[in-house]
Amino acid sequence: MKRLIKSLAAAVLVSAFLNAASAQTSRQDRKAAERAAVKDMVAHNHFYFIAQYALPMSGGTKYLTSTYDLKVTKDSIIAYLPYYGVAHLAPSPAEANEGGIMFTSTDFAFTQKEAKKDGWQITIKPKDHNITNWRDVQQMTLDISSDGYASLSVISSNRDPISFRGNVVANE
Repeated sequence: MKRLIKSLAAAVLVSAFLNAASAQTSRQDRKAAERAAVKDMVAHNHFYFIAQYALPMSGGTKYLTSTYDLKVTKDSIIAYLPYYGVAHLAPSPAEANEGGIMFTSTDFAFTQKEAKKDGWQITIKPKDHNITNWRDVQQMTLDISSDGYASLSVISSNRDPISFRGNVVANE
């Protein structure tokens, strides 16, 4: 009887070990597939950056409850992001309710380089800017990790810099 109990206990332990090893392998396979998808999105310049947090230059981190994003394709950049901070040039009365970082650009410089630890740094410089526009974006720097986490820094000509944290996802 003791021999049967020992045999059953050994079988349970071996089964648990094999199950844990299988779960670890499937988790690693899933992680590798996610990293390959992120690499493919970045390589083809076809993704969305979904902002989850805004980090203004002054003040604390702001959790974003609405969907704000930056759409990147080979031929256009579409930004729909909030802005918290100091504007050094006030908007005209007609634009007073149009805050944020909202623009579409088809004329921009795009540079991409690999960063440390399997990531990428993308710099976007819109060329169709107008220095008299109070919302004018001079440069956007997007740091993307191989896991899909990303941070976006925005430098404007007439506003304090702001950063965002979020994820990159595939364009649909």
